[in-house]
Amino acid sequence: MEEKDLALYPFITEASAYVSDLGFSLERLITSRAMDSARSRGVERVLQALKGDITKPQLLASDDRKILIELLSYPFSRILVSCIDDNFLIRRYALAEAVSCYELLHSEPYEFICSIASDFHVDVLFSDHQFDIHFTDYIRLASSMKALEWKLVNRKIQKGHVYISKEELARLLQEAIRDRIQSSLPLDVPEDICQMCVPYISPIQTELQQMKETFGSGDFGAVESNMFPPCMAHAIANVRAGVNLAHSMRFALTSFLRNVGMSVDDIVAMFNVSPDFDMEKTRYQIEHISGSSGTEYKPPSCSTMRTYGNCYGADELCSRIKHPLNYYRRKTWFKHKNEVSQQHLFSGKDSE
Repeated sequence: MEEKDLALYPFITEASAYVSDLGFSLERLITSRAMDSARSRGVERVLQALKGDITKPQLLASDDRKILIELLSYPFSRILVSCIDDNFLIRRYALAEAVSCYELLHSEPYEFICSIASDFHVDVLFSDHQFDIHFTDYIRLASSMKALEWKLVNRKIQKGHVYISKEELARLLQEAIRDRIQSSLPLDVPEDICQMCVPYISPIQTELQQMKETFGSGDFGAVESNMFPPCMAHAIANVRAGVNLAHSMRFALTSFLRNVGMSVDDIVAMFNVSPDFDMEKTRYQIEHISGSSGTEYKPPSCSTMRTYGNCYGADELCSRIKHPLNYYRRKTWFKHKNEVSQQHLFSGKDSE
């Protein structure tokens, strides 16, 4: 594999070995003036990951300097993420790195995609404009894919092999890349190295905190997100961390948010960090749930949520209600009642 390819796919075994052979010590990577550009690019990678999209440079085989910067920026970005050691950041970073590679794989030759697959111990054959992999490899790669079309029963199988398109193989490899990066973090970085990285960590922590505050506030307008039942709060936290929701939970969350007053645009925007996000498909599904086909759907009852394994963190109020919408209505009613009582108390009027 060419050096420029190693720079664009730095998570593969060959790239890791190549960087190791360069002989750069951690201290040199962090302190050498010659490595300024690599460190700046490393910070940029993490900041871009927080926003959901790492931009990969256009590299030619002759771009020795740019290739070296890109190669070394990857281990430096992993050091920064490890020093911060925040689960939300780790998930976002791993997902963004994987998605950026998925976009690249679309334009790669078939032989190249097969070589990437082999690095994950997946044997891929190509014929008649489609790939086939053994069903055991398919199950392993698709295990975190929640959309119904990824279920093995919905795939074409012949003699133990699953037939998939180039785009589908790239999507499966995205999951493998995400899992490899995420499971390897945080690295065991010495404390003195983290201290040396403080100037580079600081802007990332600032951006991370601002993002968490934005997510924490919900940005739901008139919808009171702090009144959501635990199951919906848990689902929203997973969506924002880049976790794929099961199809049943996506339906439950979307229908709940629409019924409490959240707009279609806001729900689409919330899902745009999901690993398998598709703008047109997501909007169509949300509009369908909202009643574009003539039927406006309600979220499932609590008993149905439990049946599908979507009931999380049930609290005391959950034991007294039978539907997520009733939880929200009960919480908001009590809140407003208390606010009115306090207003009467401070105004000297008797509460009615």
